[in-house]
Amino acid sequence: KNLKKRKRQLEKEGSYEEATQYDFFPVTFNLPREYALFVEEFKRQGGLWIMKPIGSAQGKGIFLFSKLSEISEWRTDYRYRPGNNKQEKEADAYVVQRYINNPYLVGGKKFDLRLYVVVTSFSPLNVWIYRTGFARFTNTRYNDDVSDITNSFMHLTNVAIQKTADDYDKRTGGKWDLRRLKLHMISQVSGT
Repeated sequence: KNLKKRKRQLEKEGSYEEATQYDFFPVTFNLPREYALFVEEFKRQGGLWIMKPIGSAQGKGIFLFSKLSEISEWRTDYRYRPGNNKQEKEADAYVVQRYINNPYLVGGKKFDLRLYVVVTSFSPLNVWIYRTGFARFTNTRYNDDVSDITNSFMHLTNVAIQKTADDYDKRTGGKWDLRRLKLHMISQVSGT
């Protein structure tokens, strides 16, 4: 939210070149608050999207979709009833993002980085990063076939999900420390 706000502010000020530096994350909306904006973008661009519940952990409630009808149940159930009646529950908050369908892969597998950072300012963007962290890998090799969007072992890196795979490696836990990942990436660039 703060990154999007800062980017809009820079564009308003005419600082377009600096605003382009805020294009390092996928198109993102907070639901249900930005539902109408999301639908407008979805109808314009389509594609594959991922929904993640805010305030959840261990991959619970995360899913991918490529049609608005696939989230119609979420939209129409008891959680999505705007109104002033205090007895009606508010919609569960979700982040919905355009899915990155051409991710950088290691050994054909998706991964994410667990990094420890402190953001001290959004204007200007000032981020401090701790040197230690790790990469979490999926258990299954990635492909971009839409028929596989329900395969959590291919799309989600959460250990709570990956450890339920039949061929999960308990020894490594599907993780590499950052040093190992950096060495792998350097070896790929140098061709060794």
